[in-house]
Amino acid sequence: MAEILKYEHVDISYNGERVIKDVSFTVNEGEILGIAGESGSGKSTLIKAAMGLLGPTGLVTRGDIWYKGRNLPDLSAREIRKLNGPELGMIFQYAGSSFCPIRTVGAQLYESMTEHESVSRPIFQTRAVELLQKIGFENGQRILDSFPFELSGGMQQRVGIAAAMLLNPGILLADEPTSALDVSVQKQVVEEMLLVRKTFGTAIVLVTHNIGVISAMADRVLVMRNGEMVEQGETRQVLEDPKEEYTRTLMSSVPRLRR
Repeated sequence: MAEILKYEHVDISYNGERVIKDVSFTVNEGEILGIAGESGSGKSTLIKAAMGLLGPTGLVTRGDIWYKGRNLPDLSAREIRKLNGPELGMIFQYAGSSFCPIRTVGAQLYESMTEHESVSRPIFQTRAVELLQKIGFENGQRILDSFPFELSGGMQQRVGIAAAMLLNPGILLADEPTSALDVSVQKQVVEEMLLVRKTFGTAIVLVTHNIGVISAMADRVLVMRNGEMVEQGETRQVLEDPKEEYTRTLMSSVPRLRR
């Protein structure tokens, strides 16, 4: 498989304080990489750096983040905006908060799509309905005609996945996409993200503290602590036979269900 995203010895600082220290990893086409760790370990900061979302005080101070041969930290804000959507898709932790409550879902998705390509509303409607149905909505048109507050939290999160996939990006960056959901809805979202990979061949970087979600989805896992890499490898190997003490402690803290 071809390499699509590569971090090389990346340091990230906020207000001059280094919070990410010498992180390196790669993601191949169609692969799911899980980034696990406690809150504050730097998981979300890593993926926000790729999309230029570190804010005015955040900066990649060392290293490179390569996407299809382009070094993202070297690009201008305008160049990054052109990549965000068609190339780099983002699923936020609370998808509902990214929608305007007084405009329909369809109107907002159409506006987002036309920022990157010229498309008529009928063609958009057809594409959006087909996509919504592919990821589990029986009536895609009803979703487009709804206001965000008319949808449950789980439905909003699933619409967030659809919004990220509308422009068929090469990679999805998912920031704690299941943490705000109850267990049954988490299962739906996990299944639909796996369906996105199966249907479109999309690579996914999944940031989460939920080891169960990592186990269900990820091909490989990177464990973070205090902004540093602790361990990385194939998911089964890392979860079942961790090499580092911190990883073993993290695994032992996960509740186990008896049959």
